[in-house]
Amino acid sequence: MKKFLLAALLLATPVQAKTILFVGNSFTYGAGSPAHHYKTESVTDLNGPDAKGKLVGGVPAIFKAFTRQAGLDYDVSLETVGGKGLDFHYAEKRALLDKPWDVVVMHGYSTLDQANPGNPALLVSSAKQITDMFRARNPKAEIWLTATWGRADQTYPAAKPWTGKPIAQMGKDVAAGYALAARGANVTGVVPVGLAWNRAFETGVADDNPYDGIAAGKVDLWTHDHYHASVYGYYLEALLVFAKVTGKDPLSLGENETVADDMGFSKTQTRALQQIAHDELAASR
Repeated sequence: MKKFLLAALLLATPVQAKTILFVGNSFTYGAGSPAHHYKTESVTDLNGPDAKGKLVGGVPAIFKAFTRQAGLDYDVSLETVGGKGLDFHYAEKRALLDKPWDVVVMHGYSTLDQANPGNPALLVSSAKQITDMFRARNPKAEIWLTATWGRADQTYPAAKPWTGKPIAQMGKDVAAGYALAARGANVTGVVPVGLAWNRAFETGVADDNPYDGIAAGKVDLWTHDHYHASVYGYYLEALLVFAKVTGKDPLSLGENETVADDMGFSKTQTRALQQIAHDELAASR
């Protein structure tokens, strides 16, 4: 009888959703794409509505949709401010962030340091500072750093920090900076978004130069400014976060995945982006 009562009690006790916080800027909130205000009701925007009364969905909402399809329960929150690094979020948004989250996914400014492009020192110091804050609240928290992508607008035009270098180089440089930050802060791991973009270029899934037009059969991972991602780029970002955080294979979502359908992807495009995420994760283990 006691065993029966215990089993009944366990069944009656609801399993609490795992909490996850996304901290970032426009590369998280999906600027320049339909991802920006996607399914905002499914996530909590800690900053509240913007000046136009709109909330952010972005990559966090895409992640939430993936987890629902996978039968997982995550309570998703986000704190995003365009053009800012982790140093800003720690200094200005600490009251919103300083809580015992189960999982945190975060990134800094796209060039590592806005004032000193390519220099990882600020990212290294701020990643440790904010990670220490999260771990003080929850020592078991999973902390993931998202290494962002190479920017075409910083590579192809003249007199830019990566001018004259292959488009893949910025992604590699950013990844190296995040690797340093990950070691310094002792985080759970790095989400290799920029390296996945490089893989998409190398394999012909994505066009590597939006300034000379997009080749037939390829996607443009950037949006109109050749800086922020297109919805294809944010989708790939979300696939990698989903896989790292949940341990699920991106291919398990399948060609009928609902976000891709909402965004008008072809099944071929959906499969290709999931395969890129799968392959990059396999290569980065």
